[in-house]
Amino acid sequence: MLAERARTGLLTVGLFTALLWAIHLVNVLTGTRLVGWLGIDPRELEGLDGILFAPLLHAGVGHLVSNTFPLLVLGFLTFLEGARRFSVAVAASWLGSGIGVWIFGGGLTIGASGVVFGLFAYLIVRGFYNRSVRQILLAGVLFLMYGSILWGVLPSPGSNVSWQAHLFGALGGLLAALVLKRRPAPEGTDRRRQSNRR
Repeated sequence: MLAERARTGLLTVGLFTALLWAIHLVNVLTGTRLVGWLGIDPRELEGLDGILFAPLLHAGVGHLVSNTFPLLVLGFLTFLEGARRFSVAVAASWLGSGIGVWIFGGGLTIGASGVVFGLFAYLIVRGFYNRSVRQILLAGVLFLMYGSILWGVLPSPGSNVSWQAHLFGALGGLLAALVLKRRPAPEGTDRRRQSNRR
């Protein structure tokens, strides 16, 4: 079961990142027109569609490379919980980032870093919600690996990096972890199971 889910997860996040590279190639071949058409233009009605499309676009190869590896790692680890949880975590991060940028952003914004921050936040806090030692240990490892990215949720004067995308993507991930937290089993469930085993 876990091996099958791992294969599906690798295929899913692999295809998604391949799609990002394919879209980047199309964007370059069209003179980066896609950025102007589909980026998030804050507080402009024409920029609303960017909430859905901006994470698919990147400013250059360096920008895309910086998001590719974290998306592969964090997306795969999230998928190990199942397709439904993965979908909710990605959707909450994607929409949270996009809506936050559209309301509070300072300029035309593109890139999947909001999704990266959302998945990171989801994986960091889910173990505490679920009271899972294994998930908390994984969160510790991820924090050691990627914890420095959390500085990206703070405004950085003179930088063209959208801290709003990072902050609201992370908030989306936190919301997903809360929504998806495991409910405690009703009292007596374990007792009934033990009775059935006898």
